Formats: sequence, C-alpha cells, structure tokens
Amino acid sequence: MRWATLAWILATAPAAADDIAASPPTELSVTVYRAPFRAAGSIDLDGLAGFALVSEVRTVHLPQGLSRLRFEGVADGIEPASAIVTGLPPGVIEKNREGKLLSPSALIAATLGKAVTLLRTDRKTGKQQRLDGTLLSDAKGGVVFQTSEGIEALRCSGLPETFSFAGVDGLAAKPTLSVLVRSAEASTRTVTLSYLARNFDWAADYVATLSSDGKTMDLGAWVTLANGNGVGFPSARTQVVAGRVNRENGEVEPFDAGGPIFARCWPRGSTSDLQWMPGYLQFADEATRARMTMFKKSVAGAPELMEEVAVTGARNVQQEQLGDLKLYRIPEHTTVASRQSKQVRLMDRGHIPIARVYGADLAADESASSAPAHLLLRTVNTMANHLGLPLPSGHIAVFVMSSGEKLLLHESDIQDRAVDEEVEIDLGDSPDVQVTVEKTAASGPARTQLRAVRADITNARPADIDFELRLQMRAGGRIVHADHPVETKNGRPLFRLTIPANGSVTVRYQTEYRHS
Repeated sequence: MRWATLAWILATAPAAADDIAASPPTELSVTVYRAPFRAAGSIDLDGLAGFALVSEVRTVHLPQGLSRLRFEGVADGIEPASAIVTGLPPGVIEKNREGKLLSPSALIAATLGKAVTLLRTDRKTGKQQRLDGTLLSDAKGGVVFQTSEGIEALRCSGLPETFSFAGVDGLAAKPTLSVLVRSAEASTRTVTLSYLARNFDWAADYVATLSSDGKTMDLGAWVTLANGNGVGFPSARTQVVAGRVNRENGEVEPFDAGGPIFARCWPRGSTSDLQWMPGYLQFADEATRARMTMFKKSVAGAPELMEEVAVTGARNVQQEQLGDLKLYRIPEHTTVASRQSKQVRLMDRGHIPIARVYGADLAADESASSAPAHLLLRTVNTMANHLGLPLPSGHIAVFVMSSGEKLLLHESDIQDRAVDEEVEIDLGDSPDVQVTVEKTAASGPARTQLRAVRADITNARPADIDFELRLQMRAGGRIVHADHPVETKNGRPLFRLTIPANGSVTVRYQTEYRHS
C-alpha cells in the first residue's frame, strides 16, 4: 500500500491500540545512490549527501482490532513520506515516525516536573538513601530538583548521587517507524517495508599500474560504501547506482539522539569562590543501563561508534542497466554497518593499451610565459582494449614499476565514462615539456579583429612525444590561417603535433573575431 503524503506525528498512538513490535528484518536490501553533486573525491561520514533505498522483510503478529505496529531499527535518515508497506491488511490509518530517542538528556526532559527517586550513597557506611523528589530544570544548565530536604543541584552534596526513572513513556532505544492498523482478525503476516533514507554515499576508487615499457596498464577498482546512520544493515543484498537522479532536497527532521548531560552545582563559600563542578549523570537500575547500552549501539554519534573500513573482494561487482543509469550489484550479501565505510571489488582488467599524450589548454589569442605541459594517459573504453564496461567517476592512483617495486606516480580524479568513450587519466605537469605563447597587437577593420599568435613547444625528453595544443576561442572567433593542420575536438581547435627528442616545434596561427 502506498501513501502519497504523511504528517510527521511524534505523539504516541491512542491508548486503545495494542503496541506490537515487528520482528527484526529477515531479509534486507540496500541500494545506494551517489551524492548528485559529488563527481569524485573522498567521502566524509559526517557529511554524506547521497541516499539509499532500503527494503526490509519482517514478520508481524497482528491481533484483531486496532494496533500500533512498530518497525524498530530503521535508518536514522528515513524519509517517512517515502515509506511503503506491503502485506498488511486493508485498514492502515496512519504512519508515525518516533522522533525522540533514549538518552540521558531525553530522560531528564521527559521527567521534568514529575516525580523521580534520588539515590544517594553514604561513602562511609555504603548505605543507600532513597529520596522522593521532583525535577525542576532540564539538563541544559545543570539539573535542579526538590526533595523534602529542600532544593538542590545534582552532585552538590558531595556524595555519589543518581536518579532512578520509572514510567517514562515516548522514548525509543532505536529509530522507529510505526503504523496504526486495524485488522478484522488476528493473523501472522510477512510484510515488506521500503523507504528512502539519507546519510549514505558511495564512490569508486581505481588503482592503475603501468607496465615497465609504459605501453599498457593494469586497472583495478573498488566500490566504497558509506553509511552515516547509527543503524546498520547486516547481510544485506547491496547495489549502487551511478548517474545523477533528479531528486528534491526537502529537509528531514533528524532523530533527537539527545546525549550525555553534565551535573553542575555551586559549592559552599563566598561568591568569589564560585566555579563549575561538572560530573556525568549515571543511571542506577540495570534495566535503564541495558537500554542505554542499546541506545549507544544504535544512535549516530554515540561514543562507542567507530569509523571503520572493512575490505572484501571475493567476487567482482556485476554491472546492469537501470534505465539511463548504471546499477552495480554486489554479488554476495554484505553488511552495510553503521558509521562505517566498506570496500568491495568493482573490477580487474589487465594489459590495457595506453597512449601517453602531452598537451596544453590555452586561450587562443593570449600570451603565456613558459609553462609545463600536462601529461595524460589515454585509452578507449572498448572490449578490444580489455575494458568495455561503464566506469563510474571516482579517484585514481597511478603506480609505476621500478626495479621490481610499485611506486606511486600520481593521484587524480576520473570522470564517468561510458562504453566506447575515451578514458583520460591525469598524470600532472611535465617539466620536461614547456609551452610558450606570444601574440601580436590586434589589427584589421573596425568590426574585424585579427591577431597573429606563435606557440613554441620544447621537448627535453630523450624520445619523441605526441603533443596536443588545445585552444579556447572567445565567442565570434575562429582560426583563419595556420602553418599546421588544425582539427576540432569538443568544439575547440586542436593541433596534433609530434615533438622530436630534445627538440622543439613552433606553431603559428591567426585568429579573427568579428564584432556586430
């Protein structure tokens, strides 16, 4: 069943509804969509701008009548309006996203103005004193409470103190989506919950190794999956999608994970002796400690959560078509753990023929002092070149074999490349190849501007090189004369040259601009 709209209801369901928890997921599927405006670059777990489509299969035992079905452990970044639940009986009334999670500050806030029990232990006797009282302030400025002995702040007595909470409702240990449903009869059902969630991303990381003769390379790649949520998805069918998806970026209210609080008090003495005396609030009863342990394991940003990198590479990712997008299916179930990035193997290709191309990108009619040329490795993404599969954008590290050792040569980004497209890998500047450009003053009739340009390319390397001089023309401009053949690539003039070893080549051309 699909709901087109959803009000974010943080209040609990009516008291008449039975509270039923769905089973933990028996099957999980996570499809991760890349951040639309991140073409390449590293992934920051605290700033993931991608999203995922999560699908969970669960078992529910519905009683007859009205019940509130709770799906615990959904992603923190769930978009409730996107949630689809199939397999339930007709009669779904509403969906609720439980927005307040169990935390010390949330417990204090939920008990503000209500009765609590203060537990105070005498250091000498070890006996515990129980005092009934009322909380007068929340955790923001120090916890203040009132007992029969008066008004005081937590931890100001000099004795170990804590609170015991009872009957606190409306807090969940895990992010929860609930569904209010009316069933004509009691039944056990297998349901599927699907929803979009934020705080995911993925990237491709390539490693290229050049052969000793520099004519071929081996290319391997990893898919890096990142989950910034406090909830993980164990043993999930996992896919990633390459390409930009048109998607609205509406705000989603985060789950209120709360956090630890500081108990502050004012010491006895003169006002000039005042100083803050912080101390962490501890919890007394075992049930609350157990719930807090569960909270720390399931909420993003909890102290125990670590950023880890897990690597697996038994089988390569399988590529499929998804409309105009590309879907890469990880062939084995994998765990998309909370607050973790994980790498799985994308591809392995060997003996890919490459060409080394030096070049410069210049404004067509501007002078430029001597500057190094740029070096590219170029191939074509075809089966004949041992590739022939879509290459998602990502980061690439290029290594070279030297005396039997693999040494890092350069790191750069690589853009999305479809089958049959040229693939270029940036190797940075080459100081052995220099380019100098000189121009003459503009001349010609009032509405026509002519300019002669001279470009000198020098090669200090011991072998001939292939060189490309790529020109950027202003609007209304063209090359009218040149002493070398000129081509056009991507709408720009291009000179393809061979520069001899320890030699140079001079290119002369004339530009023309017509003014209206």
